[in-house]
Amino acid sequence: MNASARALLAHAIHPDAPDTVLFARLIGARIESNDLLLLGLDAGAFAALIGRHFRGAAVGRVPGAILGSPHRAFVRDLHGLLMWHDRTATSHREDAFCLATIIAAASLRPDHLWRDLGLDGRDDVSEMLERHYPALVARNVANLRWKKFLAQEVAHARSVAPMGAPGCPGCEDYGFCYPDHR
Repeated sequence: MNASARALLAHAIHPDAPDTVLFARLIGARIESNDLLLLGLDAGAFAALIGRHFRGAAVGRVPGAILGSPHRAFVRDLHGLLMWHDRTATSHREDAFCLATIIAAASLRPDHLWRDLGLDGRDDVSEMLERHYPALVARNVANLRWKKFLAQEVAHARSVAPMGAPGCPGCEDYGFCYPDHR
């Protein structure tokens, strides 16, 4: 866990709650890279998230929403898919919304999803997805990489041929995941 995440946890209302720790790590990674915009959250959602979990934490300049992305439809559809499957959404709707937004925005980045989220590895992503989206995770019977799997689920929901997430072509392992598209 980086120093920014630890600083957020020092202000946590419930420092041992799994989602509080998760949000500290996700936000902390973007603070460390000096790019809160990559969270995909608008200023209001971000401020509310900080207020719900890290009251009194100073995070600097709040992000603005990602506007005008050519991949806006993909982000919208992935966000909707995640919200549909989130088992915590009925009790923690705002947190579910923020987490789905962060994951959808990370899918635009050109790396493995765990790196795009600022996590330590695939296991961190698996744990997060299993806690929030167990029915969706259960559908990954081929044990695909998470970004590829989520993109395929979006394609399935759209009734179109499977495709990579917008960030996939820039990844070092694109040829591994999509050997026919090299």
